[in-house]
Amino acid sequence: MAEREYQVIELVGTSHDSWERAAEAAIRKADGIIRDTRIAEVTKLDMHLDDEMKLVYRARLRISFRYHMIFSLTPKFHKRSSHW
Repeated sequence: MAEREYQVIELVGTSHDSWERAAEAAIRKADGIIRDTRIAEVTKLDMHLDDEMKLVYRARLRISFRYHMIFSLTPKFHKRSSHW
C-alpha cells in the first residue's frame, strides 16, 4: 500500500435541532469544498442561546482529508476547481 499524507482541520457546525445535525452540517460543508475528506472526529459539544433566546447546538469536529501539495499552495485548487 502506498504511503499517504493527510491534513487535519477543525470546523464547528451549528444547528437549532441537535448536536447530530450540527456535526452533519460541518462534515457536509467540508465535503462540499475539500477533496478526499476521510474521517470526522467530534471533539467538543456545546450549546448557547442566540439573540432570539433559541438554543443553538454546536459540534466541533476535526476533519482529515488527503493532502495534495498543490492544495497547500493556493486556495483556488479545491474540489470544485477545474484544475483537479
